[in-house]
Amino acid sequence: MQTARIEHTVAQDAQDAQDAQDAQDAQDAQDAQERSWELPLQYRASEELERFLGDPNNPANVISFHNVMQWDEQEAFPQAAVDELYRFGMNHYYVPAAYGGRFTSYEEFQSMARVAARRDLTTAITYSTLIWSTLIWVGGNEQQKRHLAKVLRWTKDAPTLAYSEEQHGADLVANHTKAVKTEGGYRLSGEKWPINRATRSGLVAVLAKTSDARDSRSLSLFMLEKRDLDPAQYSNLPRVKTLGLRGCDISGIRFNDCLVPESSRVGEVGEGLELALRAFQVTRTLCAGLSLAAVDTALRSTMQFAVNRRLYNGTVFDIPNARRILSDAFLDILICDCMATAAARGLHVSTEQFSVWSVVVKYFVPVTLERTTQQLSVVLGARHFIRERHMSGIFQKMLRDGGVVSLFDGSTQVCLHALGLQLRHLLKTRRREQLTDDGARRTRLTTVFSLDETLPVFDGTKLDLFSRGHDDVMQGLVAAINALRALQGDEALGVTVLSHLKQMAGVLEQALRDFDSALEAAAEAGQHPQSALMFGLASRYAQLHAASACLQMWLHNRDALDAFFAGGEWLVLALDRLLAQPQTQKPDLPDAYHQRVAQQLFYLFDEYRLFSIVPLALAKTESMAMNAKKEDRHEC
Repeated sequence: MQTARIEHTVAQDAQDAQDAQDAQDAQDAQDAQERSWELPLQYRASEELERFLGDPNNPANVISFHNVMQWDEQEAFPQAAVDELYRFGMNHYYVPAAYGGRFTSYEEFQSMARVAARRDLTTAITYSTLIWSTLIWVGGNEQQKRHLAKVLRWTKDAPTLAYSEEQHGADLVANHTKAVKTEGGYRLSGEKWPINRATRSGLVAVLAKTSDARDSRSLSLFMLEKRDLDPAQYSNLPRVKTLGLRGCDISGIRFNDCLVPESSRVGEVGEGLELALRAFQVTRTLCAGLSLAAVDTALRSTMQFAVNRRLYNGTVFDIPNARRILSDAFLDILICDCMATAAARGLHVSTEQFSVWSVVVKYFVPVTLERTTQQLSVVLGARHFIRERHMSGIFQKMLRDGGVVSLFDGSTQVCLHALGLQLRHLLKTRRREQLTDDGARRTRLTTVFSLDETLPVFDGTKLDLFSRGHDDVMQGLVAAINALRALQGDEALGVTVLSHLKQMAGVLEQALRDFDSALEAAAEAGQHPQSALMFGLASRYAQLHAASACLQMWLHNRDALDAFFAGGEWLVLALDRLLAQPQTQKPDLPDAYHQRVAQQLFYLFDEYRLFSIVPLALAKTESMAMNAKKEDRHEC
């Protein structure tokens, strides 16, 4: 009995010593927080836009939370906010530099979209219909490209997407809208609904049947300018009331034997569906930025409450469970940020693979961050339900509006189905190619993940409907794990953290083997692509893709970004979070890692920086920042 007590005491002393060392490591990392690092060039336009728009907490700014909530209550179209983005010149970032615009990369573009959308998703989603210019950049002829560049740069006309129909939804091949060839063009008849900005937009991209067949070659695409149409031959459908995005012009358009010019057709006859799906690969990828923006504001709103609301002789942030929910939300943002940033860069580098990458990102990021926002509502309590007072009630608006993103450009189920159809081919290719050292893939991955690498010009003609079994992020995973195992501890990376990272690498390897075995078993059993099992496997693949993206983002940037990113505690927890399975054996992780993540969260909140792997500076109003510190402190 005495021996057992001595052994227990020795073990406890050892644990106490380890805890003390972990705490010291965390403090050392905190002391190094201001390690010099330079904001990557491609994020400077975002900081410029942030300064131009100003602090959203200041009611004097056009796109302030106060004004946003007023428009939302009135279900008013946010025209003033849209005009403000035009005043900055945001429209020029939708036009490639080759055509006189300022667009250079989707990474820069996505970052700027986050800056706008963190203020108001309604405004950002309204304005983002300009992204359907992608259809012209991908499939248009030279004359169409030059004309659209002129329209986007010098007018406020924005294209909208008229694909869906009330009776057919995502089943585009079943659409009834027809375009019948006639002298000088086509006669267009049918209805498109529900369409964002259908009534207010001057440009409409319409998908219509040019054949009676029901196949992938029966549809053609038309980019119409309403001013060229006979007003008697088309009409707008009534605006639809929605749960979120209350100010958006969600309506429709009806064509009645409407004559449209031959020059309005984009691509060849019968190429409409292919062009639509190729453009979706871009827009699905960029949806991640909207979700990241929404959860940034949701977390910032919750932090504002948590660090100032006093309960039980402390703040809400001092309550361990509340702090864990907040730091877990921050981890979710970092995970999704790694994934979204890699994908935005990957569009330039691994363009042919985006039939896979785009649906992985479109599924994983919105679904994950919608769940994150729901968890944050637990900490915010009753205030998450209130449409005023705390930060003008912006949390509940972001909760409503953010839930719509997963429906855009292919719902969650559509994305899982599209991914599930490619899983077996992905497995075969990965097993075949992981046995060889593919120098071209290593070069692509370096360009994708190293944020200081210059991206090539985006070439939309490389977008392919099938990846042919290629997914660089997953095919590069084994090499990434080997690179991790070769690392030695250094000033930025402690020995304990590195040891845990290597242990998590083993867990990741086993998770990949388990996935492969489950997929093979499903194939042998003849599982239908739309079965619950295949949807589950597609979801698991997306988690593994996210884990690989986080690991590779860290490996390529740990010497370039800040001390928190380099330290790696967040990565250990992120992998632990992504690989959680009931049967998985994982290492016990010290609480100091969670404390380190919570410290970084508080630092970014207190210093007005974006919750991101690249924490760019946010606009602030000094007097309001001081007043915000006092909010809620004296309430019951």
